[in-house]
Amino acid sequence: MKQLTYLVLALLFFGCSNGTEKKEASNKIVKPDIKTNENYKIIGYAAGYEDYDFSKIDATKLTHINFAFANIVEGKAAFELETDAAKIKTLIGLKKQNPDLKVLYSVGGWVWSDQFSTMAAFEDSRQIFAESCVELMKKHGFDGVDLDWEYPGQRAEDNIFRPSDKDNFTLLLAAIRKALDEEGKKNNNHYLLTIATGADQAYMNHTDLAEAHKHLDFINVMCYDFFNGWMHQTGHHANLYPSEKDKYNVNSGVEAIDRHIKAGVPVDKLVLGMPFYGRQWAKVFSVKDGLYEPAREGGMIVPYWDIKAKIKTGKYENFYDESAKASYLWNATDRIFISYDTPKEIQLKASYIKEKGLGGAMFWEYSLDQDQELLNELYNGLN
Repeated sequence: MKQLTYLVLALLFFGCSNGTEKKEASNKIVKPDIKTNENYKIIGYAAGYEDYDFSKIDATKLTHINFAFANIVEGKAAFELETDAAKIKTLIGLKKQNPDLKVLYSVGGWVWSDQFSTMAAFEDSRQIFAESCVELMKKHGFDGVDLDWEYPGQRAEDNIFRPSDKDNFTLLLAAIRKALDEEGKKNNNHYLLTIATGADQAYMNHTDLAEAHKHLDFINVMCYDFFNGWMHQTGHHANLYPSEKDKYNVNSGVEAIDRHIKAGVPVDKLVLGMPFYGRQWAKVFSVKDGLYEPAREGGMIVPYWDIKAKIKTGKYENFYDESAKASYLWNATDRIFISYDTPKEIQLKASYIKEKGLGGAMFWEYSLDQDQELLNELYNGLN
């Protein structure tokens, strides 16, 4: 597969989570006494299709790495890219830096979720898939499995979906959990099972997280892509709080977490997802600062390292939405709007994780923050 294909996949794989219901949430920052001795998770996704040397990863700042992605091929979990095996070996080798590091592999993503619904619909096929997950884990020396089904019961990237996905999703997780536990009994080990979840109410409606979480070690909530590439409308794509300027009230991180809690997930099992990339809209129709304005070109993904390079050109003006606690850039000359997280937003999200008692933080994706500016802020904020 050529590198151009990798780049296309990078734009598509991790899906979008947005909601439309209106909901009140406080945007006031509370600063109680914060404990600093808790073991918060810092989970970084590593995309195998990116042209990035995994040996450059600083494993001392991570507790978990999720290698993305495995596909579902003839009902079984399988890696598809020729470079996967070598990159996985490099990731496993990072345990020399950090012996406590856990390395999982993630199945699915935005493009490769098309086989989940049919596979999960039958007991026999669920069992075959669960056993294949264990075999693939053993073959490469992983510590567990992460599922990124986008999305049960909902249309995504040309995926099959059915009403029974809601129950079948839980049954699938139970089958994988059982297979992992049976393998763990052989060597007195506990293998991890995690999922990445959508942030909106629709995801809650099409899953049964109150039951599903019982089979999971923790849940990575994708608190980003609230405004995304399918929207010809600018907006914050990873704001922690609702914006007073957003008449559509699309989504926010605190609302996403609250939805999961109300759905029945224990707080300490929830991991707040963060983007190490921004969303860029072009040909924006605006005479102000570009925020919540129509655009001809949707919100394409821009790596954090590229955003910093754009800022250095001097063409972009920095803005901050105080209500949403979100930064954005506006290039009035070229009519370009960029929503992104700065170290300031990462620090605020780390504080929120502690205040809320969450399990930790997840980010997509390591290669997008090549000088580790955002990762360093996150690590310092949680330690």
